[in-house]
Amino acid sequence: MPVTVFYKDEVIARGSPADFVGAIRDLGVLARSSDLLAFDDDTGAQVDLDLAEPAAPRPRGRPSLGVEAREVTLLPRHWEWLAAQPGGASTTLRKLVEGAMRAGRSERECLDAACRFLTVMAGDRPGYEEAIRALYAGDRDNFDALCVLWPQAVAEHARKLAWRKDA
Repeated sequence: MPVTVFYKDEVIARGSPADFVGAIRDLGVLARSSDLLAFDDDTGAQVDLDLAEPAAPRPRGRPSLGVEAREVTLLPRHWEWLAAQPGGASTTLRKLVEGAMRAGRSERECLDAACRFLTVMAGDRPGYEEAIRALYAGDRDNFDALCVLWPQAVAEHARKLAWRKDA
């Protein structure tokens, strides 16, 4: 899951948490926990970073990849089709899900991600409500005008989430 990490309204890290969690840990004790915030780059949702020292390596196998067993309910014809696919049902379902994820998010999902992010990072800033209305109206010029008083990194990240296909 790619994330963007903000420290006091500035982007300090982007990418996989495994790539930068050590540097974040080196920031030391924060005066306020709200100074360091991380956001999922796909959903715009605030996420918690595990800054604990890494534990001993996990045993090899699928659990180490994060594979979870869950129930899937399908019609018999779906199970038949899945069984006939190379690699079986699990492999085929994973490939279908990955393909759908690569196809990208809908315009509405992108706007919702920007809204979730802005609610945390700009909800108490001037022009927030009007900017959200402009965001959903697709009025980029008005959105840009309304967030001019916000930290530049916050406005840029909101644009990136909202209009990623144009980025």
